[in-house]
Amino acid sequence: MRVVIQRVSQASVAVDEQIVGQIAKGFLLLVGVGKDDSEEDVDYLVRKVSQLRVFEDNEGKMNLSLKDINGAILSISQFTLFASTKKGNRPSFTDAAQPEIGDKLYQLFNQNLRENDFRVETGVFGADMQVSLINDGPVTILIDSKRK
Repeated sequence: MRVVIQRVSQASVAVDEQIVGQIAKGFLLLVGVGKDDSEEDVDYLVRKVSQLRVFEDNEGKMNLSLKDINGAILSISQFTLFASTKKGNRPSFTDAAQPEIGDKLYQLFNQNLRENDFRVETGVFGADMQVSLINDGPVTILIDSKRK
C-alpha cells in the first residue's frame, strides 16, 4: 500500500458537485492499494499515520502528532498511486489491486484509523472525485508499506 500524506489546514472532497467529506486541520490521505497488499500492510500504514509527528510544537519544530493537535483525516482512495510509466506515455495500472480487494483494504484502513480514535472522512471508492485542499507548509510525505 502507498499513502501520500498531506498536512492540511482544510480539505474537502466532492462527488457530483456535492461535498461528501471535509475536514479542518489534519491529514489529507491519498491511499493506493497494490495487488500484493494484505491486512499486514494496512496495520503498518495505520501505525505510521497515527504516530507521524509533522505538526509544529511551541518551538516551531515538527514534533506533534495528529492526536496531539486533535486533527482529523480526509482519506481518498487513489489507485493511480500504482501507475507504471516505464513504457510509453500511457500509464499502466497492473500493479494496483483489483477493485474488490482495493475497496476492502481501503475500508479496513479507514476503520482501523477510526478505532484509533481519529475522525475520518472519506471520498467514494471508485468515483470521480474533486479534491480541494490547502496544503499547510507544504508538508507532503509518501509512505510505501513495501519499503519498510
